[in-house]
Amino acid sequence: MNEQLKEMGLRLTMLRESTGFEPEKIAEMLEVPLADYLLYEAGEKDFSFSFLYNVAGILGVDVLDIISGESPKLSTCCVVRAGGGYDINRRKAYDYKHLAFTFRNKKAEPFLVTVEPNVKIIPQRHSHEGQEFNYILSGCMELYLGEMVYTLGEGDSIYFDSSVPHAMRAHGEKPAKFLAVVMK
Repeated sequence: MNEQLKEMGLRLTMLRESTGFEPEKIAEMLEVPLADYLLYEAGEKDFSFSFLYNVAGILGVDVLDIISGESPKLSTCCVVRAGGGYDINRRKAYDYKHLAFTFRNKKAEPFLVTVEPNVKIIPQRHSHEGQEFNYILSGCMELYLGEMVYTLGEGDSIYFDSSVPHAMRAHGEKPAKFLAVVMK
C-alpha cells in the first residue's frame, strides 16, 4: 500500500487510543469485521470515504484529521484557488481534492472527484450517514445506488440519501469529473 494509507492508519490508531476505544468497539460501531478494521489501522486496506466519514464521526474529529494529520483552523471562510484543494490519492482510479480542507466544523464536505475509466470493475458500494449531492462537470459516470444504476453526463446532478450503499465509476473511455458534496 502507499505511504499515505500507512500514515492515515497510524493517525487512526493514535486517535482511537487517545479516545479510549478498543479496536473491537470501533469495528462494532462501524459494522465492519475486526480483521478489516485492523487492516485499516495497519494501512493495509484502502479507506473508502464512507469509512473515513463514519470513523471521524465516532472519534469526534474532522475527516482531514485522519487524512492529513492537521486539524482545520478557519471558521469564517476557506478559499481554494483553481487547481487547488487537498489531494487525496488513495486509489489509482479515483482522485479526490477536498475543497474546504482548512475550514473547521463543516456541515458539508465538498470534493472535486475525477474517476478514471475502468470498464472491468464494478466498484464496491459503501454507505455513510447524511446526504450527498453530485454534479457532473465533464465526462459520464455510472452511479450505483442500492439496486439502481444511474448514468449521468455533463450537467446532470443527483442528490441522494448516502446511507444507501453507493459507488460510482466512469462510463465510457474518458474520465468523469464531478463535484461531490457530502452533508452531515
